Amino acid sequence: MIGDVSRLFTRTILAGGIALVAVSAAAQDNTDVLDGLEVPGLSSFAPPTTQGPLATSGQGEVKLSAHLTEGGPEITRGLVWRVFRPQADSEGKLPLVASSQGGSGVFSLEPGSYLVHASFGRAGATKRITVARDAGVESIVLDAGGLKLDAVLSGGMRIPAGKLRFSIYDEQPDATGERPLIIPDVKPNTVVRLNSGTYHVVSTYGKVNAVIRSDIHVEAGRLTEATVEHKAAELTMKLVREEGGEAIADTSWAVLTDSGDIVRESVGAFASMVLAEGEYAVVAKNRDRIYQREFKVVAGHNQDVEVLAVEDDGDG
Repeated sequence: MIGDVSRLFTRTILAGGIALVAVSAAAQDNTDVLDGLEVPGLSSFAPPTTQGPLATSGQGEVKLSAHLTEGGPEITRGLVWRVFRPQADSEGKLPLVASSQGGSGVFSLEPGSYLVHASFGRAGATKRITVARDAGVESIVLDAGGLKLDAVLSGGMRIPAGKLRFSIYDEQPDATGERPLIIPDVKPNTVVRLNSGTYHVVSTYGKVNAVIRSDIHVEAGRLTEATVEHKAAELTMKLVREEGGEAIADTSWAVLTDSGDIVRESVGAFASMVLAEGEYAVVAKNRDRIYQREFKVVAGHNQDVEVLAVEDDGDG
């Protein structure tokens, strides 16, 4: 956890995706990071290992440590180390010669040049090292911090964690005009380790249109806590023959915005969903008859929406 390395944190509160408290970035010299290096997936090359040298046939020994910031304390757990030869093989890939999980690690390697990649969650850095016959020490500065996300409704009302998810994207779009997705489906109040920088965060409440987008800055060596405010509510719709009556089964539902765009369709006696604040129309179809009504969603005001099955003209 980021908190194991630094107790410092920065809190950011966002309303409707607009930051109310800005966080400034700390400059970080990261000249050891080799931009553009592509390394294989972590899951294929990082099985748990015991303490001690990782390649006993080698003749040089090097101790590797990682830090969130220059001069910061060593990261003692949660690291994934991978050591590559710098020359690509016949398939154009860098040969992996050693890997380890945990904190700092001691590697026994043949003397020569290597590329070392350290990963800490989604933060990572790569450094070129030279292993000699004499024992050596190398450190990598990750220039990384942590991000913890949450969301509330208007007035500070809590949102059930099971109905809330976050996705973290690069700040800048790629050549296709889309922002690359970094981490999907992040649960609220989960610490995500990231390299310092600004990220585009999408908060989704429910599964329809309650979505907030925000740009959040992660500062090296700090835990940034960001809370967004959703203007939405939970609604349950039912078709009834009289106010307060039983819901009619086998009903098809369509919820439309005030401009006529369909935002949700479902089938059943009830249609439950989370909708963003605004004005809507709901259309209910049962036994080839269509009923409808208009309604308004007020942020934080959960409600039942009854559609009356009026048989004379089909209007609710």
